[in-house]
Amino acid sequence: MTVYLIGIDGGGTSCRAAVAGPDGRILGRAQAGPANILSDPNTALDNIADATRSAINAAGLDKHCIASARAVLGVAGNNVGDAVHYVKNRLPFAQAEIVSDGLIALQGALGDNDGAVAILGTGTIYIARQRDTVTYTGGWGFTVGDLGSGARIGHALLQEALLAHDGIHEMSAVSASVLAEFRNDPRNIVEFARQAKPGTFGRYAPRVFEHAKQGDSVATRLLKEAAVSVDEALDCLVARGTQKICLLGGLGPLYSSWIAPRHQNLMALAEGDALTGAVALAVSRFGRLKAVE
Repeated sequence: MTVYLIGIDGGGTSCRAAVAGPDGRILGRAQAGPANILSDPNTALDNIADATRSAINAAGLDKHCIASARAVLGVAGNNVGDAVHYVKNRLPFAQAEIVSDGLIALQGALGDNDGAVAILGTGTIYIARQRDTVTYTGGWGFTVGDLGSGARIGHALLQEALLAHDGIHEMSAVSASVLAEFRNDPRNIVEFARQAKPGTFGRYAPRVFEHAKQGDSVATRLLKEAAVSVDEALDCLVARGTQKICLLGGLGPLYSSWIAPRHQNLMALAEGDALTGAVALAVSRFGRLKAVE
C-alpha cells in the first residue's frame, strides 16, 4: 500500500492540508477551521483531521490511508513542549513531525536554497538559513516586540487619531477616518484599545498603506517609521551573510516599496507557499518510505 505524505499549515485563522505521493507531487488540497495548538488544541486536532480527510477526498484516495500517512505540521507554538506532546500523541497519522510555521514558510519560499524570509503580518519574524543552520530573529510578540508589524502600525494609527484630536499632531485623512469610525469620541478609542488584541490592531494597518499611497502625510510618516524597524532587522540578516530575502505575510507585498534601497536588490519572489513547504519537508523526512505491507 502506498504511503502518502501530508503537509499541514496550521494557523490561528485556518488550517490547510495537502496530500502528496512519496515523490512529493501534490494530489489534493483542502482547508478547515483554525488550528492554534496553544489556545485550543482539541479544536486544532479536529480541524487538522478535517482538512486532511477533505484533501484525501479531493485526491480521490481511500479515506483509510490517513492511518498510514506520514505528516509534517507547521504550527505556531511548536516550541511549547506540552502543547506539541499533547497534539502529536493524538494525531491520526502513522508518523508526524511538528515544526514551526515559519520553517515551512521558509522552505516553501526558498526551497533548499540559502536565504531568508521576513514574515510581516500581524506580527513580525525573520528566519534565515545558511546551509543546514536556521536562525530566528524577532517574533517576540506585540507586548515587547513585533516592530514594524501590522499590530504596531494599527496601534500607532489609533495613537495618531488621539494626538490629532487633541491638536498635538496634524489632522489628516487617515486620522480623521479613525475618529469618524469612533463617532469622534476619543473615549471610544480608549475603550476599544483597552480590550483589543494584536490582530484587532492589525486590521487598521492596510488603511495606513492605502492612505500613504494617496499621499497622506500621517500615513506616510507612520510607514517610514515602521520600515526603519524592518530595515534594521534586514541589516542584521545581511550582516550574517544573507543574500536573498523574500517578504511574506499579509503585509509583505505592501512593504516592498518601503524597504530601503540598500535591500532592494536582495528581494526575491517566493517559489511557493507554506503548504508546499510543509509537503517538501515531509518528502525530506519520510519520502523514502515507499510502501507498507
